[in-house]
Amino acid sequence: MRKKGYIFTDKTYSKKSIMSAILGLISLVSMCLVIYFSYREAGAFSISRGGVCLLSMLYALIGLGLAIAARMEKDRFYLFAYLGMVMNVISLLLVSTVLYAGAML
Repeated sequence: MRKKGYIFTDKTYSKKSIMSAILGLISLVSMCLVIYFSYREAGAFSISRGGVCLLSMLYALIGLGLAIAARMEKDRFYLFAYLGMVMNVISLLLVSTVLYAGAML
């Protein structure tokens, strides 16, 4: 039988991990929008979209660093750190794919 009751803990979410998840979400959404609009215009890739890709890559790198730093903290919840890691890595993979596709054309 499961014992009913409350578990009291002083663990909290790290501000670094929450910021990492936010940066990952911003980066992922902006990369998806860049890919969508470029696909909609038959592969046209303007300078402004290149700037968005560059900022997205910077956000993803900063977010990944924050997620790793947040994961190293003791007595914290790690949900947002893991979410930030996953979203930032996916965003970096999308940037890499766009750069690879642009180099092959």
